[in-house]
Amino acid sequence: MTIALLGTLVVLALVDSTSFGTLLIPIWLMLAPGRLRPGRILVFLGTVAAFYLVLGLLLVAGVASFADELSDAFDTRPVQIAQVVVGAALLAAGLWVGRRAGSGGSGRLMRWRERAVGDEGSVRGLMTLALTAALIEAASMVPYLAAIGLIGTSDLRGPAIVATLVGYCLVMVLPAVVLLVGRVFAARHVQPLLQRINDWMARTGQENTAWILGIIGVLVASSALQELGVMG
Repeated sequence: MTIALLGTLVVLALVDSTSFGTLLIPIWLMLAPGRLRPGRILVFLGTVAAFYLVLGLLLVAGVASFADELSDAFDTRPVQIAQVVVGAALLAAGLWVGRRAGSGGSGRLMRWRERAVGDEGSVRGLMTLALTAALIEAASMVPYLAAIGLIGTSDLRGPAIVATLVGYCLVMVLPAVVLLVGRVFAARHVQPLLQRINDWMARTGQENTAWILGIIGVLVASSALQELGVMG
């Protein structure tokens, strides 16, 4: 691997490290009331990193070659009708979350966090949260997709590709790990920054969720309706 390629990959990984799933959610979990549980947050970050590692390996291995077969499957009428139903359900969920946000929704958000990292929380639930965040973000991770393209067209082979992707995914979660270490050993200095981010998320968390659900719902439903010929 050339120094230029390595430097480019490091920069792309650091950009990816600032995403919602790799930074903002971990910070939010760090500020849960009660005793800090670093292991829970490491489970979250490990799950996100593992997801992107597997996705990267699949993409580099040429999973994209199955695109035609997948396209044929999604062109069938039953699947398109199912897409409309799913899109409508997501839109309805977005509207419901939006109404809840205007009537004390932040309290529900805080209770959800407590269930994730509190005494009653489960590792399974935490991993589900991590995978959901990663799946939602995967398609919009432009730096990550660019990195996969660089790796796939380089002269790297076999174990070198795996090692490079492992390194990339570790760099993606490194800033969150550094903040976690700071939260454990220097909470007085790190806490104010984390708290400001947490306050913003407490104010806007459900509103953002409502927008995300609504937009995804409209996109899924409208695409299927166009394929069905309902929309021009």
